[in-house]
Amino acid sequence: MGTLLHFKNIYSEAFDNCKPEIVVNLLKIYSIFCAAMLLMAIYAFLFRAFTGFRF
Repeated sequence: MGTLLHFKNIYSEAFDNCKPEIVVNLLKIYSIFCAAMLLMAIYAFLFRAFTGFRF
C-alpha cells in the first residue's frame, strides 16, 4: 500500500504549480486514459494466453 501512496505523491507533485490549468486537467485525464488502455491490453493478452486462443 505504501508503494501506491508513493506513486500518488509523485503524480500529484508533477502537476503542482503548472499553468495553464486547462492543460493540466487534460494531461491528468489523458494519463488516466493511458493507464486504462494499458490495463485492458494486459487483460486481453492474459485472457488469450490462458484460454488457449491462438495468437
